[in-house]
Amino acid sequence: MKGKLKILIAEDSAEFKTSSSDVFAAKGFEEKFCEKDGIKVVENIRTFKPDVVLIDMFMSNIDGVGVMHKVKNIQDIEQPVFVILSSFDSVMLQKEALNAGAAYYVIKPFVAEDLLERISELILCREESVFFNDNGIYSMDHQLEVTITEILHQIGVPAHIKGYHYLRDSIIMSVKKPEIINAVTKSLYPSIAEKYGTTSSRVERAIRHAIEVAWDRGDVEILNAYFGYTIHNGRGKPTNSEFIAMISDRLRLHKKIA
Repeated sequence: MKGKLKILIAEDSAEFKTSSSDVFAAKGFEEKFCEKDGIKVVENIRTFKPDVVLIDMFMSNIDGVGVMHKVKNIQDIEQPVFVILSSFDSVMLQKEALNAGAAYYVIKPFVAEDLLERISELILCREESVFFNDNGIYSMDHQLEVTITEILHQIGVPAHIKGYHYLRDSIIMSVKKPEIINAVTKSLYPSIAEKYGTTSSRVERAIRHAIEVAWDRGDVEILNAYFGYTIHNGRGKPTNSEFIAMISDRLRLHKKIA
């Protein structure tokens, strides 16, 4: 990861600024605060050129989605990682934000340490040009990653939980190397755990939690399209390996990868 990361936060609360400054410094971020005003946010993105932008879904003048659309048209900056903060736990708003380009949709209140840790992981993944597993190195197929991201959004897996990233990388690995689905415990989980600096058991639990959330909050029609037999037979949600295998098999069958 490059040197100190720059983070722009649209926040007017003096209490938040005071309480969070030490957290930002400890995580290696150079923070800058600005008003909760979409126009001010865009101006600060132009001048400050942040790596990460924390903004509310709803702000004065331009909302969070509008800011992301405007920043996409700025040519002389590297596109930042957008994190959308919201007081509304809405699947519709979440999908709108993620489809517009947000990396996370976070419900307030949140723990700053946990959020910054996940942002750091995302920055690291973006800077890596290759995907490592326990047997070799795979070239990161950007279109494959985009397609899987879209599928997970459609299914209803929230982007701000750890299981989302573990699921995405597990599906990528399974598409590239189908036989690994038969060695989930011995190979797949350890590979993901090594990449994120965690343990296999935590990877397994986080993926299971992500699937449970999608099953509780996801669009029934979308879930039926991907996991129809599971729903119709009354078996409940798929296991981790079933979920990963179904998505990766669907991608291969529909030739969504090069």
